[in-house]
Amino acid sequence: MTIITAHDLREGRSLVDPALFQKLTERVATEHDHDLGMAARIVDQALAFLGTTATHQGRPLSPSDEVDPGWHEFILHTVDYAAFCERIAGRFLHHVPTDPEDPATLGESAHEAIQYTVDAIATAGFYVDTDLWPTAHSVACSQCHQGCTSSTAP
Repeated sequence: MTIITAHDLREGRSLVDPALFQKLTERVATEHDHDLGMAARIVDQALAFLGTTATHQGRPLSPSDEVDPGWHEFILHTVDYAAFCERIAGRFLHHVPTDPEDPATLGESAHEAIQYTVDAIATAGFYVDTDLWPTAHSVACSQCHQGCTSSTAP
């Protein structure tokens, strides 16, 4: 039997240069009123989410309310974000808002979407900061503007 410890898991921050990680952390702290420690956790989990999205085969993944600002701030650094996407995925990782008028996007609860994403991140070998991925019944929506997901199209 193999036992996996937290030390065996990858951190999202390992996917980018430390200077870029710091720049994103500072941006999240400033724009979303977090201390640097919380902002670093958010950016780390956004990167783990994106790293998982890059290779995930299956339905689209969805960030939590807590993690989504890390993705949003990274997207604003378009040159860095595009280079990151090309390096880890070989393609651009689009941010796709959920269309509340599309029946294909309805029916899955936020709890199920977040749990599916958390399971995928863990399966990909990343550390999951469970405080930033609420899976309790209190989750009202998966994140920004009624939900958004990663793209699955290559």
